[in-house]
Amino acid sequence: MKPVDEQMPILMQGVEFGDPQTQQTMESELRERLAEGRPLRVYCGYDPTSADLTLGHTITMRKLRQFQDLGHDAIFLIGDFTGLVGDPSDKEGARRQQTPEEIVEKAKTYVEQAFKILDPEKTIIRRNSEWLSKLTFVDLIQLASHFTVQQFLARENFAHRYAKGEPIWLHEFLYALMQGRDAVAMETDVQLGGSEQLFNLLVGRKLQEMFGQKPQICLTFPILVGTDGYLRMSKSTGNYIGIDEPPEEMYGKVMSLPDHVMLDYFTLVTRYTPDQINPIHDGLARGSLHPRDVKMELAREIVSIFHGDAAAQQAEEHFRTVFQERELPPDMPTHVIEAPTRIVDLLAASGLASSKGEARRLIQQGGVRLDGEKVASIDQVVTVEKDAVLQVGKRKFLKLLPSSGAEGS
Repeated sequence: MKPVDEQMPILMQGVEFGDPQTQQTMESELRERLAEGRPLRVYCGYDPTSADLTLGHTITMRKLRQFQDLGHDAIFLIGDFTGLVGDPSDKEGARRQQTPEEIVEKAKTYVEQAFKILDPEKTIIRRNSEWLSKLTFVDLIQLASHFTVQQFLARENFAHRYAKGEPIWLHEFLYALMQGRDAVAMETDVQLGGSEQLFNLLVGRKLQEMFGQKPQICLTFPILVGTDGYLRMSKSTGNYIGIDEPPEEMYGKVMSLPDHVMLDYFTLVTRYTPDQINPIHDGLARGSLHPRDVKMELAREIVSIFHGDAAAQQAEEHFRTVFQERELPPDMPTHVIEAPTRIVDLLAASGLASSKGEARRLIQQGGVRLDGEKVASIDQVVTVEKDAVLQVGKRKFLKLLPSSGAEGS
């Protein structure tokens, strides 16, 4: 195992608390725990709120992988029980409660997606239903007796809702107790989470002390902004980069990032170490590095993580062809137009839009072009007598073929 002074810069990379005293405390405790010279038990929990993970989810996975590479034990916890409540930490209202069936369905591919970053041979997979489903009402009373209502109402999101007279449901208070109980059940040394989850992580520390355990170190990380450069990455806002997206799509989305977020992405979601990131920071500040070149390096790295080096190179060549040389990609998928087809139906049927509703929104936002001309109406009917190109946004292309031309393509 590497010396503590070599581990600390790697493990503290990207960590953010917003409170200097908390950061100093956690950093000091982590240093002391590492000095024990044993593998630490480190975990992060992931509630199955959607079937697909975004780049934002991988911030803590990347940190888990760093702990793994340094010889520590990483636990990937699927919150199949906490998911029944839903974490209210970053919400201005209560989450919709999911059914057990919904959670099972969404969690099916979580492990497979996580192994794109984590080492499958070194990762411990757990589900918190293993212990939370067995708690009795007496157990819950004991957990709750160590906290006050005032402590929960002091949380920013709860305080905001309380001040506005909006409902705060009792089950939302239980989430932090459930997450804290996870730390006790697994006897963890370190827990990772988003900065908005610090309260939940601190609850785990207190419960561990209550159960006679050494309190865990909490490491929290900033929220990853999406492709717009300002809002939290989210599928609901459409500013996300999915880790299962095709290489060309992923590369193109990274290239659309505003320059000011590049260093955050290098720090939070790449394999780059501080020693690799610092020269990039300095080069951008001095002007010796061009932001476009740095962004292409970032795009290559991110695509390589999830698809490999060869796919990253192909994605870059595709980007150069389509955007820098203003040529159409040579490998466009094709779609045969058998009969006049409504543009909304065509977008949904071909997969350029996930639904007819999304197709309408794309058209209304001016994001759909047919042979270079913007599609102005959701009622437009498409007929083709020769090959045509349908384009959605900057990165999705589809070659439309008349029925007579299908065989020759």
